[in-house]
Amino acid sequence: MSEVFEGYERQYCELSDNLTRSCTSASVLHGELKKQKLSEIKEGLDEADALIRKMDLEARSLQPSTKATLLAKLRDYKHYLNNLKTDVKRITSTDTNQAAQDELLESGINETTTVSADQKGRLLMSTERLNQSTERIKESRRTMLETEELGVSILQDLHQQRQSLLHAHSTLHAVDDNISKSKKILTTISRRINKNKLILSLIIGALILAILIILYIKLTG
Repeated sequence: MSEVFEGYERQYCELSDNLTRSCTSASVLHGELKKQKLSEIKEGLDEADALIRKMDLEARSLQPSTKATLLAKLRDYKHYLNNLKTDVKRITSTDTNQAAQDELLESGINETTTVSADQKGRLLMSTERLNQSTERIKESRRTMLETEELGVSILQDLHQQRQSLLHAHSTLHAVDDNISKSKKILTTISRRINKNKLILSLIIGALILAILIILYIKLTG
């Protein structure tokens, strides 16, 4: 297994344990303490998302056998993280409803013993606008995360294409080396053939000259 992946995994496991404990404690808190705790949890969730993306990128760069095992493990991590996000939304929703109820009760006590229908309507409208704004923020955050995941996927594809190009370049370099070696061998063989031809020609010439000398001696003797 990759040491880089293991490092990210240790960080994620520690962080997820802390987030689980924080969610449990946040569910029994109230007021500013609860808001502060929820803010810390959301920051932790963002950090956990980042670690998941890093582990995913690292796993996809490994060998197929190792990659399949790590991606299966990552699916479990993502499922657990989504459950934590659901718990945080539930706690946040409960806190928002309680705050709206407290605001309505305080307004009724401070102003008059009976809150008019118009005041109730304005308060409910404000609460609805607040909820809509919260949903828009959540939707924007989801869009940002989806865009980031798309960027990670594109980077993974580019990494795989780069590996393919490097492999092709290495193959071409090896073929080029083999061609160069073959050229050298053929050149050496050609030189040896020419040398042998020259030696053979000299031997034949020497034999012809010897025969001519012998014939000359016999004819003049």
